[in-house]
Amino acid sequence: MKIFKHLFLTDRLLYITVGVIMLFLFGFIYDVAFSIARLTFFVLLFATLIDILLLFAKKNAIRSNRFVPEKLSNGDENEIKLTVASSYQFKTFVRVIDELPAQLQMRDQVFKFAMNTGDQKSIRYQVFPMKRGDYQFGNIHAFCQTRLGLIERRHTTEAQTEAMVYPSFVQMKKYELLAITYKLQDEGIKKVRRIGQNKEFEQIKEYVVGDDFRTINWKATARASRLMVNTYQDEKSQQVYSIINKGRIMKMPFEGMTLLDYSINASLAISNIALKKDDKPGLVTFQHKIGTVLPASKRSAQIRYFMDVLYREKSAFKETDYSKLYSLIKSKINKRSLLLLFTNFESLSTMQQQLPFLRKIAASHLLVCIMFENTELDELIQMPTTNLENIYTKSIAEKLSYEKKQITKELNKVGIYTILTKPKDLTISTINKYLEIKARGMI
Repeated sequence: MKIFKHLFLTDRLLYITVGVIMLFLFGFIYDVAFSIARLTFFVLLFATLIDILLLFAKKNAIRSNRFVPEKLSNGDENEIKLTVASSYQFKTFVRVIDELPAQLQMRDQVFKFAMNTGDQKSIRYQVFPMKRGDYQFGNIHAFCQTRLGLIERRHTTEAQTEAMVYPSFVQMKKYELLAITYKLQDEGIKKVRRIGQNKEFEQIKEYVVGDDFRTINWKATARASRLMVNTYQDEKSQQVYSIINKGRIMKMPFEGMTLLDYSINASLAISNIALKKDDKPGLVTFQHKIGTVLPASKRSAQIRYFMDVLYREKSAFKETDYSKLYSLIKSKINKRSLLLLFTNFESLSTMQQQLPFLRKIAASHLLVCIMFENTELDELIQMPTTNLENIYTKSIAEKLSYEKKQITKELNKVGIYTILTKPKDLTISTINKYLEIKARGMI
């Protein structure tokens, strides 16, 4: 029968049943125990039938619905809302289980509450996706009991929903708002004093008191028979490219997210800031071959293009080919630009193999190499050395940490700016460097 698919026995019924069985066993010794057991059995059977009739008398007595955003933000808390309505004519005790996407690895999302006749409950909870992609939400199951609590009925609502997890637009909007309200310092973004200015010609106008004598245009003055001066404005619209290494090394996970996803989130945030600063953000992804190339632009839809492109980026778990990156930059990026290279080198020898290509890139552009600290190594270094194995582990960790600092020094020696940051501080460190470069007029 169809009813049995949705009928479940409760712990209370099982405990009482075990008690009745024990009474029957004692009935072999004491006659009164057998009489009590028989009476209890019939009362329990009758109560169970009543419970079944109450719960199954009405079809679709519990209705559920889920509201999930079409787009979720990777690495951030996203709110999901459930609504549960009851049309039972008595008080029920409800347990709701929402089928969440497998990627979330959440198996304990259970909500318990009581509902009176005509009640509607709203449930809000947070999900924290750690990778981009399509997420499939399943059905909603509501298990309800009467006050007797002997039987539980399952009400299943067909609620299959697909949501797409995009790069962190929550983080992007957060830093955009802070930039607009001049509160970036509250998040650790340093304020750098502007010590130089790049100027570009704007127009010739008539001299007024207060204008700089050094800007007098003598040819225009001679033609107009009155003092004329050149006016300048700060040079804007510099090209800022985020270059993301999608190679095997970038799939290393830290605190649940890969270095690739950290880099994608940071590149989206810094590109949005660059657009607000009147610069032109662009994007290049690469590994064993060139992936996506999004030319630098100030168009209003540029960030939307960024999100759509970055949403689909995946690693092929191949070794990175920097020669192909150099060839692409040489042929496609002709104007001197700021290149923010999100990558990682785990050994000095690996970096030295790619150094010739990095030097060639830095000869034509302002290259900033952004690498990651291994926070797990820091924990090993701080570990107390209580035995020989700990001493060996700590020595290896110190060697690897020292080598990462040596990589930074070697890059700085050849004029390549570097950022060595913890993955969780990546966005803040990148914005700081970008603002510093802008303030010093380095591009």
